[in-house]
Amino acid sequence: MTGAQGRRFVFTVRQLTQYVKALIGQDRTLQDVWVRGEVSDLTRHGSGHWYFTLKDPASPGQLRCVMFREEAQALTFTPSEGMSLVSRGTVTVYEARGIYQLVVRELEQAGVGDLYLAFERLRSKLAAEGLFEESRKRPLPAFPRRIALLTSPHGAAVHDLVTTLRSRWPIADLVLIPTPVSGTAAAPSIVRSLRLLPAVEGVEVAVLARGGGSMEELSGFNAEEVARAIVGAPVPVVTGIGHETDFTIAEFVADLRAATPTAAAVAVTPDQRELLRQIAAARRTLAERLGRMVNRHRRELALVLSRPVLRMPRLLLAQRRQRLDDLLAALPRAASRRVAELRLRWARAKDRLAALSPRAVLARGFSITRLPDGSIVRAARQLAVDAAAELVFYEGSAEVRVSRVHKPGDQR
Repeated sequence: MTGAQGRRFVFTVRQLTQYVKALIGQDRTLQDVWVRGEVSDLTRHGSGHWYFTLKDPASPGQLRCVMFREEAQALTFTPSEGMSLVSRGTVTVYEARGIYQLVVRELEQAGVGDLYLAFERLRSKLAAEGLFEESRKRPLPAFPRRIALLTSPHGAAVHDLVTTLRSRWPIADLVLIPTPVSGTAAAPSIVRSLRLLPAVEGVEVAVLARGGGSMEELSGFNAEEVARAIVGAPVPVVTGIGHETDFTIAEFVADLRAATPTAAAVAVTPDQRELLRQIAAARRTLAERLGRMVNRHRRELALVLSRPVLRMPRLLLAQRRQRLDDLLAALPRAASRRVAELRLRWARAKDRLAALSPRAVLARGFSITRLPDGSIVRAARQLAVDAAAELVFYEGSAEVRVSRVHKPGDQR
């Protein structure tokens, strides 16, 4: 580089490296780029970072790559020499060596991108049909008597399933339906095994399981026919696929999704030891409550028995009989006194009635004047001169005729 005065500007190596790094950092395309190539010089550092080179099979070109531990731990497969990969990351300059490299954020096997697009299309389709709705999914039996296992008879998954199920719920019958569960060829096998379930008598729940794997290895679980076979199964279906980062279509439609085969075995069975512990605890609680109730009733019974009526019932009965004899002996005297009292009251009432009787008044020399219509004369104004009247005496009566009437106030 030549300045305005013809002088040259000389970079240091560091300055030139930083300049190139800055230029690359300003290019938006290089901040998020996808690169396809074959893996070589693969190294997994003790720090957990991955270092490798991507080579172009059609040319001598190569690209240094680094994938840091956080991203590497999220991988669902293990890269190997010669594997064709598609990497996503940012192009930057590693100043310490003066080389440019790709800092990888995502890594997938070549062809997985197409699988992912197909996965998304199918997921949207089945979701629109409501096959992922929780309301559609069936509850698991609380105490299953027969469990169907749909998995490879030679993989680690079947060992984990059987070991866990036998440990937790040994009374259940296990029915293994051998099912290839790897790659695209697995889909027809899984469908066939699911359609065999109605022929297995007594099966109450089915477990569809395998160990982890790449998206290509799990492609059978992303097949539409597998999803519809799970929905149409006669019993609840639990999936246990040994990967934790993404769901497969089969897991979306399953009645329950477990993270691993072991977790699936735990999900479909109660723990016999825990049930026995709960039963023992319930038994102790019941015994304690019964003991307290018995003690309470004993105290109440002792309190009742302490009462005289229950301690000496014969003595109390004898006392009541003696009291009855006394009452029976006193009854005639009491009755006589009561009769005498009533007779005296009757005589007094009779005398009072006699004193108030009209005949008693007449006996003292008074009389009653009646008109011909029978009405009693109480005032002189009821009479008229020459009117007929009857005088009633204590003994007999007389008919009279009025010759004169004296009203109140008249001079006599």
